[in-house]
Formats: sequence, structure tokens, C-alpha cells
Amino acid sequence: MKKTDTCLIENSKIMLNTEIVFESPAANFSDFAKEAYKSLELGYPKFHKMDNLSKLAFLASEMILKDEDHSRTALVFANRSSSLDTDFRYQQSINSEENYFPSPAVFVYTLPNICVGEISIRHRMQTENAFFVLDEFDEDFLNTYSAQILHSGKADRVLCGWVELYQESYKAFVYLLTN
Repeated sequence: MKKTDTCLIENSKIMLNTEIVFESPAANFSDFAKEAYKSLELGYPKFHKMDNLSKLAFLASEMILKDEDHSRTALVFANRSSSLDTDFRYQQSINSEENYFPSPAVFVYTLPNICVGEISIRHRMQTENAFFVLDEFDEDFLNTYSAQILHSGKADRVLCGWVELYQESYKAFVYLLTN
């Protein structure tokens, strides 16, 4: 297998391979994500409805996937916190006695695999996807799992990565594997 492209997002920076493609003084992830979306002219209105984990995964994926045909690209992502950031926000809406309005729009994002679904929809991917919850980034595990997908013939490429977000701590490291 060959790693062709990488994207790293952390500390209000987006790096594609070794080049900084976007940088912001924004102190929080929400502002950083909005600025990045606008600056990079991504043109996907559903972005604004996504939870922060999905936005992080989406931004990292967009840097690599661009406008090519990815119907035969699989997705294999992992993180430590699952969807805990969104789960926490949803629980707050349930706990609020004066503003008790648990939002179905937030509930939709209480599973971490929704972010791979958003990417799959955007790029019309029609192959495998998986989202693992691991204690730490384990590139060997992700690569071994991806190799099985590639060798099975179910996909031509696999977008792999670590997309961790909890409160204001975030990091995405995403890369594309091919045979």
C-alpha cells in the first residue's frame, strides 16, 4: 500500500502534506471551522448543520478528496472520544428545565459514524466505511484493516484517519491509501 496524501488539522491550522493551506487566529473550533469553510470555498451548505466532529472530519477529507470520483473509495476513521462532545450537548438540552427542547438535529450526531456518512454522501462513496473507538491513534491497525478492504477488491482507495474532538481539543490526521 502507498500513502499518497495527508491532511493534519490542529491548533487552528490545516496542512495538506507539508504545506499550510489555511491558518486562523480563531481560539475555538467552531469559529475556526466556519472560517476554514468560507476561506476554502467548499460550497456544501449541509456543513453548517453538522456537529463539530463531522465538521472536523469533513474539512480534513475535503483537503484530500477534492472533486474527483470517489465512488470506490472506502473510509476508515477512529478516535478516542466517540461522539462524546455532541452527546454532552444533547444531554444538556435534556437536563434544562426551562429550555427542555432536545433537538433531533443534535441527536442525529450522537454516533461517531455519522461523520463518515456525511463524507460518503458528499462524495457519493459506495463502498465500505468504519469508525473505530480506540485509546490512541493506531496507524498499524487502520492500515491493516484498510489493506483487507483493498485486497478484497471492494475499494480502490481508502481514506484513513484519526478525528478526535472533545470540547475545544481537536486533531485530525487523515491520509489516503492506494494499492
